[in-house]
Amino acid sequence: MTESTEKLALVTGASRGLGAALALELSETHHVVAVARTTGALEELDDRIKAKGGAATLAPMDIANEAAMAPLCRSIYDRWGTVDLWAHTAIHAATIGPAAQMEVRDFVKAIGINVTALARLITFVAPLLREDSQALFFDDDYNGEKFFANYGTCKAAQMAIVRCWQAESEKIGPRVHILSPGPMGTHTRARFYPGEDRKTLPHPIFEAKKLLRDLI
Repeated sequence: MTESTEKLALVTGASRGLGAALALELSETHHVVAVARTTGALEELDDRIKAKGGAATLAPMDIANEAAMAPLCRSIYDRWGTVDLWAHTAIHAATIGPAAQMEVRDFVKAIGINVTALARLITFVAPLLREDSQALFFDDDYNGEKFFANYGTCKAAQMAIVRCWQAESEKIGPRVHILSPGPMGTHTRARFYPGEDRKTLPHPIFEAKKLLRDLI
């Protein structure tokens, strides 16, 4: 392990939307490890970070791929030792529709990314976090709302895992936060509200600034 005085932020789901906005904001104070499946989007993010004078390490991989994520976390340990802040925004925006017509294949995929992968990631990342490190998760409650049986179920399960970890870590760290972003003009929201004018919604960068204001 190489000790480093450089602050490190790990952002899973960093290619676009809130994840990209958080990575960009965090790059002002941290070296950012940006994880996402889309290489092109990560490269665009890297250009924006460099334009602001920051630095990032790009990790184009699927968070659901255990064989990729385990070596990544080991590499983070070997290079930096610890992670100061982990922001998890990766999400599979499952198709909305009536519960009685839910596509089971899509539901299985959503569970794998939104629940199983998160549970596995916590076991990988937790050893990298110090007592004063922070872990950020993001809730948008669709539990019980019509047409959101798939996504709402996954999100409720995801938050149940996070709340358990939050309670377990309250006295010993890390500091686990559950944040509730406001509506933003993101691709995920566009899937949920296809007729909505995205131009009327705030850009994710403004929400990222607000969410990070009291944390870093």
